[in-house]
Amino acid sequence: MESAELVAILREVRDRVRAANPETSAPGDIPLPDLMELVHTRDAALGKVAAIGTVNPRRGGPVNWLVQGWKKMVARVLDWHVREQVEFNRQIVACVDSLIETLNENNRTLSTLAGRLEAERQKFEEIRQIEDIRSHWSEWRFEWERKLAENEVQFLRSVADLQGGFQHRVTLMDANYRDALRAQHAEFHAALDRYGIDIQKRLWDDLERIRLEYEQIIHAELRTVRQRAEIRESQRPSEAPRGPESGPSRVLFDYGKFAEKFRGPEEYVKRGQRLYLPHFANCRNVLDIGCGRGEFLEMMREAGIPARGIDLSEESVATCRHKGLEAQTADLFEYLDALPEGSLDGIFCAQVVEHLPPERLPEMIQLCSARLQREGAIAIETPNPECLAIFATHFYLDPTHTRPIPPPLLTFYMEEFGIGRLEVKRLSPAVESMPSLAFLPPEFRESFFGTLDYAALGKKL
Repeated sequence: MESAELVAILREVRDRVRAANPETSAPGDIPLPDLMELVHTRDAALGKVAAIGTVNPRRGGPVNWLVQGWKKMVARVLDWHVREQVEFNRQIVACVDSLIETLNENNRTLSTLAGRLEAERQKFEEIRQIEDIRSHWSEWRFEWERKLAENEVQFLRSVADLQGGFQHRVTLMDANYRDALRAQHAEFHAALDRYGIDIQKRLWDDLERIRLEYEQIIHAELRTVRQRAEIRESQRPSEAPRGPESGPSRVLFDYGKFAEKFRGPEEYVKRGQRLYLPHFANCRNVLDIGCGRGEFLEMMREAGIPARGIDLSEESVATCRHKGLEAQTADLFEYLDALPEGSLDGIFCAQVVEHLPPERLPEMIQLCSARLQREGAIAIETPNPECLAIFATHFYLDPTHTRPIPPPLLTFYMEEFGIGRLEVKRLSPAVESMPSLAFLPPEFRESFFGTLDYAALGKKL
């Protein structure tokens, strides 16, 4: 049991030594002495020391028991003789342990020195690298200064180019600005002159309009004076009253004011008559029968078509002449009869035929057809008797109206006297001036309350 305990102690010491001395090489790959062989030899010696004085075990039995007893007795007898040897062996083992510990200390010292040498070597490497950096830095500095000089030269060249381009741009912008300023100045003066001329034109137009209105007022006053004189003349018992065939120039009231109130202002009438422009587009000698205030003549003048008018009313003719229109006072039958045949290429007659006696309407159509050239245009506008609403409102509102002319009758007269390619255009829908007609059925409204006026258009065959 003592030997087993001693072996266990020795193994523990060996493990501790191995754990305390695992190094086989120092830092920096420096080889150290390997002490493991010495440790194994010491362990073997310790085993032998532990076995001194012990008796070898044998198999059981009386003989073995006697042999073992004899061996133990001999061991006790020789104990005095081998005691010194055992002590010597133990001291030798202790010396080996001290040697191993000393060698371990040497290894530790060598490892420490190797670590320090490695640290110094690393420091030296760092110093050598710093020296390399210094040498490289000198080379890099020279190269950097060279590139810096090249970049500086290139930069200065770029700045010079940019400055030249900027100066060129500034010069161009200054030239463009001066050109634009001169153009704006010229345009301003041109616009000023143009606006000045426009203002002058408008001023003269306003003055002309004021003069025309002033003259219209004067003529209205003169017309009133003449009408009063006619009234006084008509009141004389010796003079017979005039018949209805005398026309609107023989009425005893202001017919111009009557037309202004019940037919509408001039602009309204001109808008309604623009549909006749395509019909007279190619004409060069147009006659307006019953020109009135001259709306159709003004429209022809604006379109560049030569036209003249006739009317029984001296006041209406005077109004047209003050507008710069060609007009004269004349009876349509006498005027047309005096014209040579084929002398006109266009005849316009609006709101006139309903004033004529019914028996004279064919005579007028015949005279118009005879005075028209081949392909000459004619347009006759009159109230539409197919619209029952005009008998309750518009037709009998004018006391100079004699009889309405139905569209089939008027187109018959025109066909009878050589006017063809007839077209009837319905004008002024009654529902626009009488909204209550919108509640009637559409077919009934179109048949009996369609349009207040119509126009018969044709060409001389």
